[in-house]
Parts: sequence; C-alpha cells; structure tokens
Amino acid sequence: VQLQASGGGSVQPGGSLRLSCTAPRNIFSIWYMGWYRQSPGKLRDLVARFEGVGTPNYADSVKGRFTISRDASKNTIYLQMNSLKPEDTAVYYCNARPSLTGAHYWGKGTQVTVSS
Repeated sequence: VQLQASGGGSVQPGGSLRLSCTAPRNIFSIWYMGWYRQSPGKLRDLVARFEGVGTPNYADSVKGRFTISRDASKNTIYLQMNSLKPEDTAVYYCNARPSLTGAHYWGKGTQVTVSS
C-alpha cells in the first residue's frame, strides 16, 4: 500500500499548515485513513482518523484546532492544522488500515516544526 504524504514544514506558534495524503483508489474508498504523529522519545499517537460514518476521531490535544477532511475525487485526505503549538512538533504519518483492528500501513513521515 503506497501512501504519498506531503505538506510539512516549519511555522511559528499560532500558525497553520495543511498536510495531504494520497492513497490508491481501492484503499481510499473502503479503508480507515487518518494521521498519527511521533515526537522524539515518544510513541506514535493518533491525531485524527476517519472511522466510517459520523464524526472523525480526534486526539483531545488537537480538538478544535485540527480538521481532517477528504476529497474522493483525488483519493486524498487532508489535515488542516491551525493554532499550532510547539508541542505539535513531530513527524506526522499518514495511516491506512483495512479495519480498526487491522494492520497499519504507513506513508513516509513529514516533519512539522512549531517554533518561534
């Protein structure tokens, strides 16, 4: 499963970034897709994820600031990150799973750095 992620970078606190991740059409349409992040010395944690119908699942630390969205015409999901904080600094990974308990498939991580 090839996931193509992009959009990381460096920004000052309070700034915004948007990440993108494109998946093969057969994956995008039926698998669970989302974003995780990992800071040095920490585990890789869920940021936001589509879990079927209904509201996406967000980590408490990003609720109200981050928005996950999808464009079916482009087989792409996005992570709009607003009001960024230094603690959001991490490598962000696009993720796809065939089910919520299935194997993880990862895109290449993209670095997000929030610093003044």
